[in-house]
Amino acid sequence: MIRSKGEAGTGNIVEAVRHLRSITGDMRKLTQAGVIRGVRAVVDPAALGLTIEAQIDVKLRPTTTADAFETAIRQLPQVLTASLLTGSFDFSLSVVCTDRADLAAVTEFIRDKAGAQETYSRIVLRSIRVGEPAPREPSAESHPAPAAARRRTR
Repeated sequence: MIRSKGEAGTGNIVEAVRHLRSITGDMRKLTQAGVIRGVRAVVDPAALGLTIEAQIDVKLRPTTTADAFETAIRQLPQVLTASLLTGSFDFSLSVVCTDRADLAAVTEFIRDKAGAQETYSRIVLRSIRVGEPAPREPSAESHPAPAAARRRTR
């Protein structure tokens, strides 16, 4: 739509604006229908000086609730995600930090102010995004009939 050397003809600009309005309208309809729950930008943390990516598993003190912990870690811009878990740790955090000292400060905050009893940290060497969840057709194997229904069909 845009000509070479950054020049754009009036017709090209009008066409681009019409196309953008059409896309915006479609996205609005899909959002209102609940198909699109949000739009995100994928940012390269290293481009922002965030060169250390780590996973921190957290076991909470017996007196710390999950809600209180979540409230406390919202103060940390380094925390990308926090997942409440089953198993020996209560949470798994994905964090990005400027350097090892920043990672140490995040870990100390989690222990001293957020209510962690224990943390276990690992630095990420590489990660890939495999995909997004896709809708699947229900199958008999994934949704077996209740026991009473199975007895009736025998």
